[in-house]
Amino acid sequence: MKITFYGQNSLAIEVSGTHVLVDPFISGNPLSKDKVNIQDLKADYILLTHAHQDHILDAEAIAKRTDAMIVSNYEIATHYENKGFNVHPMNHGGSWDFEFGKVKYVNAIHTSSFPDGSYGGQPGGFVIEGEHKNIYIAGDTALTMDMKLIPMRVSLDLAVLPIGDNFTMGVEDAILASDFVKCDKVLGVHYDTFGYIEIDHEEAKRKFYDAGKDLMLLGIGESLEL
Repeated sequence: MKITFYGQNSLAIEVSGTHVLVDPFISGNPLSKDKVNIQDLKADYILLTHAHQDHILDAEAIAKRTDAMIVSNYEIATHYENKGFNVHPMNHGGSWDFEFGKVKYVNAIHTSSFPDGSYGGQPGGFVIEGEHKNIYIAGDTALTMDMKLIPMRVSLDLAVLPIGDNFTMGVEDAILASDFVKCDKVLGVHYDTFGYIEIDHEEAKRKFYDAGKDLMLLGIGESLEL
């Protein structure tokens, strides 16, 4: 399983030759727009955690070009289905076996609305079991006790957690979240994109290290392999 970071919460996941994009917000991200061309991205599936612009901005353009299936909550999936896109609706607690692995839509504490203010359903995260590696993509969320349910069913190899604070968890709560999900290997996301969520990288890494954990902060376009 190869995971590439494109800024904010945007990830590309390659599993057994299948290409999955998560929350593609690239062309409007000042940190990534000049480094990543969305026309070059491969996508068989696009997973959307919620409807905020900094998570869905490029979904339509990429799905139109690639015919990718958009996977999200019922309201978001219906929104795109009404526009003619190929979708798979989900809701909290439900799971589905896709060709790249089993996906479960799990709770997140946040808000969710489309850029025009229309209802985007309830936000969520994804637990993906694929290619003998399991990852948790938290999406935009506060720290929640619901995270403790995840390791009751799945042993995680990586937790993708927001660390920018203000709109989501900050570093300290993300450390607790990694305890809750019983995963000490963390990929930090949702930081530095704009002023409210700028962080001190070295301080964040030190706090995770002092807690006995590994925080990875990838550069735009950088990858890790599980």
